[in-house]
Amino acid sequence: DVAAQGSEPKLTNDQITAKVNEYMDAVLRIDGFSGTILVARDGKPIVSKGYGMANIEVNIPNSPEYVFRLGSVTKQFTGMAITMLQERGKLSVSDPICKYISDCPDTWKPITINHLLRHTSGITNYTDFPDFAKTTVMPVTTGEMVKMLATKPLDFVPGAKMSYSNSGYYLLGVIIEKVSGKTYADFLQENIFTPLGMKQTYYDDPLMIIKHRASGYKKQAGKIINAPYTDMSVPYAAGSLASTTGDLLIWDQALYTEKLVSKRSLDEIFTPEKGEAGYGYGWGIGKKHGHKSISHGGGIYGFATDISRYPDDKVTVVVLSNIQ
Repeated sequence: DVAAQGSEPKLTNDQITAKVNEYMDAVLRIDGFSGTILVARDGKPIVSKGYGMANIEVNIPNSPEYVFRLGSVTKQFTGMAITMLQERGKLSVSDPICKYISDCPDTWKPITINHLLRHTSGITNYTDFPDFAKTTVMPVTTGEMVKMLATKPLDFVPGAKMSYSNSGYYLLGVIIEKVSGKTYADFLQENIFTPLGMKQTYYDDPLMIIKHRASGYKKQAGKIINAPYTDMSVPYAAGSLASTTGDLLIWDQALYTEKLVSKRSLDEIFTPEKGEAGYGYGWGIGKKHGHKSISHGGGIYGFATDISRYPDDKVTVVVLSNIQ
């Protein structure tokens, strides 16, 4: 009922906290959730809590300062980096990708940066390859990955439809490096994380000492086990970042401002190609319970994540779990 929407009583913070606690008690009982959650309104946390263990082996409980791998929540940062480079006149999303990718196969000639951003390129998704689980433990260079993707036939004619593809976002990372002259990790650090004060957000590297890094787990036959290893050069610009709920709130709030890019660029990021629902630049756009929703989930060995923004309500919900 559209008429009733505007007159929904606004829940108080105490009511929201009570509802979240009731819901989370059930989730813990039924599903054994482990991780951190954040519910914020107008940029202020209402609920910010940890559940379960950040490290089961040494018995360290989760709390909001813990750092989790983000998986595909990374894609929105890749989308922002491309938009920043476009604003600086370094590229245009309507450019063909072959302008920036050497040894581009003929089948890729019609593909634009926009196709990669919106999963409409037709480039096959490398995480679906039959041998992916075997190859993900090995470091891969961007050159090797591009060469491998270039040998595969397209799944469909570029622009014909949408099919979620990590390969597209991997290639966006290659373009960011080519155009900026910096590594993907350095570009994000210098242009997004440092300026916004996101002090606990990283391009993940298993060798790096990260304070409050949560360990990743998975369930197997009802038991919790350590997650298998993945080399972070494999997910790269499609899924290699790590962060906290608090840093993701800083990020979320920056997207209501012009700290990073202009209002016009933000509109481009958050506008799907056809109608109200669809895919922006690293974000799913649609409606949940009658409210405009901008969101993205992530799944990577050891972790499951989600950030959901309700811009009309100025509400943000972040869930970071260290059980895949």
